[in-house]
Amino acid sequence: MATIAMKLNGTIYTTIMDLPHSLSNKIKVSALLVLILAFVSSSNGENTYEDNSYEFLKREYSLSKPYQGLGSSSSSHWEFMGNTMVMPEHIRLAPDMQSRQGAVWSRIPCYLRDWELQVQFKIHGEGKKNLNGDGLAIWLTKERMQIGQVFGSANIFTGLGIFVDTYPNDDKQHERTFPFISAMVGNGSVAYDHDRDGRTTDLGGCTAHVRNVEHDTFVLIRYMRSRLTIMTDIEGKQEWKDCLDMPGVRLPQGYCFGVSSATGDLSDNHDLVSFKLYELTVERSPEEEEEQQEITLPSVDYRVDPNVHVEDEGRSIITTFFIFIVSVVALVVVIVVILFLYSQYKDSRRKRFY
Repeated sequence: MATIAMKLNGTIYTTIMDLPHSLSNKIKVSALLVLILAFVSSSNGENTYEDNSYEFLKREYSLSKPYQGLGSSSSSHWEFMGNTMVMPEHIRLAPDMQSRQGAVWSRIPCYLRDWELQVQFKIHGEGKKNLNGDGLAIWLTKERMQIGQVFGSANIFTGLGIFVDTYPNDDKQHERTFPFISAMVGNGSVAYDHDRDGRTTDLGGCTAHVRNVEHDTFVLIRYMRSRLTIMTDIEGKQEWKDCLDMPGVRLPQGYCFGVSSATGDLSDNHDLVSFKLYELTVERSPEEEEEQQEITLPSVDYRVDPNVHVEDEGRSIITTFFIFIVSVVALVVVIVVILFLYSQYKDSRRKRFY
């Protein structure tokens, strides 16, 4: 766009010089030049939100075909590990084979305060429903290039993890339908429990039928004003649907993006098609700027400790039982009082006839 603007500027400038030396003509053409340059400048940033925020594609943090920024050389912005294979149409993180894992990681730490990430991916394979696995994860973490048991990466991490889980490991829980997208903020000491599908530490999520579909599948992750939003476009309708909205998410700057995947006894092809990061330029009031403090450790303001939650459930059962007993006793007392009053009433009527 800048090159086009320069060319347009030079062309119009030449045109101005070639015009007759008429003041009115020069004023008209100069006004036209200002309008064109204003249009070109505004087209570099797209206003997509109602709160005066603009988005700009950050190519150094993005991956798309033909994936020229991905490689093992020190000049590459991205590097890969494990069983990852770079293909013309996608990056295969893990193939449809047992016990495979792979990942791609950005070499450049991200210092954007507000951003939006759009990831296009494809999960497909020969296995039948619930006979496939395991899924993929999108990361923004302090640690990078670490192999582990959570979709090919470490289960203890510092930062943000978004998980597209295609297989339910916890057979005792049936309130979720898989595949399921969830999010977790790790502080470097709390582990993601893979055997329980991360239920004890996640922030929530949504069901997402992303496996073996013919159309493109996307997930959008937005971090703006300390608010984490996840949306999906998985039905081929080119429209975003809400998945998760969590305020009070505190993420430090300087972490790295990554995408990883793994298979176990069950498998699928896990393909990354594109990874596009946009910087969101948000207008903030002076009060908001003053409230913004340097964040050193990831945290969530409104997340309830799962251990406390379990205790509350136990107390709730005891309280319910106690209320039931009290209600039964109270009902018995009321019945006894009514019978006593009725008996007194009958006696008094009987005495009146004597």
